[in-house]
This record gives sequence, C-alpha cells and structure tokens, in this order.
Amino acid sequence: MAGYDDRDGKIWMDGKLVEWRDANVHILSHALHYASSVFEGERCYNGTIFKSREHSQRLLKSGELLDMPIPYTVEQIEEAKYAMLKANGWTDAYVRAVAWRGAGEDMGVSSSRNPVRLAVAGWEWGAYYGDAKMKGAKLDIAKWKRPSPETIPTAAKAAGLYMICTMSKHAAEAKGCSDALFMDYRGYVAEATGANVFFVKDGEVHTPIPDSILNGITRQTVIGMLQAKGITVHERHILPDELADFQQCWLTGTAAEVTPVGQIGDYTFEVGALTREIAEDYEKLVRS
Repeated sequence: MAGYDDRDGKIWMDGKLVEWRDANVHILSHALHYASSVFEGERCYNGTIFKSREHSQRLLKSGELLDMPIPYTVEQIEEAKYAMLKANGWTDAYVRAVAWRGAGEDMGVSSSRNPVRLAVAGWEWGAYYGDAKMKGAKLDIAKWKRPSPETIPTAAKAAGLYMICTMSKHAAEAKGCSDALFMDYRGYVAEATGANVFFVKDGEVHTPIPDSILNGITRQTVIGMLQAKGITVHERHILPDELADFQQCWLTGTAAEVTPVGQIGDYTFEVGALTREIAEDYEKLVRS
C-alpha cells in the first residue's frame, strides 16, 4: 500500500474537501516544532461513527486544555467527518480528526497569534493488533512512565503525550511484542501505548483509575457493558506485582476495540470466557 501521503481520495481541511495529496501544511507550522496538536481516533461501522459526538466534544476539550481553542462547533465537526466519509465512499473506516497550531506570526514557544487549523481524514483499517484479537497480544513493559497531571494535561488527547508511546512501541516490537504497558509516575499500572487495560480475577474486573491517563471512550463503554451484566468493576490503583494474580486481561480503545492480552512481560493470561464475551458484545454494539 502507498504511504499515507500518496493516496487517492479526499480529506476535509479547514472547511472544505481537498485532494488527498494536497492536504499539506507549511514546514513552519507551530505544531511541528512545539507539539501544539490534539486529535481523535474514531471508527465508522456500517455508515455510523461510533460515539461520534463524544469524540468531537473531547476534541474541543483537548484544545481548551492546551490553550488552543478550536474554531469549530461539535455540529460542524460532525458534518466534516461525514462529508469526508461520503466523498471517499466509505461506510467502514477509521476516522482521524486533528487540530493544530499552524504557521503564522509567531515562531517561538508562544503561538497565540497563529491560526488553529482542523482536518479530518480517514482510511480503511482492520484489526489494530492483527491476529492478537484471537490468540491474545503480547506486551512488553515500558521503561518510560506516564507523567503526573501536574506536569502535563493528561486528560487531553494531545500529540505530545504520545512521544513516549512511539518510543515504547518501537522497543516492544523489537522484542517481538505487539505493544507495551506503562506504569504511571507513582509506579501503578497505567495503560498501553494507545489503549486502556482491564484485568479479571475470580469473575471480577479491575482497571486503573484514569487519574493520570486518558479516560478512553471505549473504556467507559466497556465499563458500562460490564456493569449492565452485573459484573463488579473495580476502578483502582493496581500495583505491578498484582499482575501475577490476574487470570485474564484485555485492552480497549477505538483502534484496539477489545483485544485480549496473552502475556505482559513474564506474566501470562488466558483468553477466557469473559474476555471473549466482552469482545463479541462490543462488536455487536458498534455495528447495531
């Protein structure tokens, strides 16, 4: 497949649809130098973007947290997403909305006079972890830690927060793993590079409190699904040593959907009945 910069199709950019190869930015765009960028990852199933408005609302909130007000409403972002999908003829696709500080009068740390730009792209994308959805993903344990919310706006889905994710995923892939699991700045289990994590012990589910990680939309959806089934969900701080006591594990995220985990470092997990049930129920939900 051609690189992401060399494809046919349309991308919505700053209020209009443009040819894919023409959706470019200047080299002196502020975001390229200072990470002034926020984004959303969404999936469209059978012509409908799952939790679309929630994603658009979070995009605007992320912009606010970075002192980067995005000059579009939720309704305008929704229209842009569906216009992009229609222009490309897609009913099942991954959708990427991204807002950033562009080139302008400022080219230092300060960027208040530079325009905030918005684009919506998409592509057809299968399972994020490939065949791991059947046999369980293998995760490395990252050497980096998720930062304190006193140091960076951890509630924002901001490009800069993914720097250590890229580094950690590269290190994991070099070891034959699909992804890496982070601890947070206090040493508690946090999340994977682009997904939240859940564990099962004796029929009950445990997942980290999102007090220094992104409270994923898929995470919230899955918690609601579990509670509707009458399954106890513990949102709490989890110590690394506790990994030895958990029987099952899965990841959640728009890209990951619900992906079983078979191994984290030296710890192994079964791809058990509850994991498979939640994965199947999630698949039914997003396509309903």
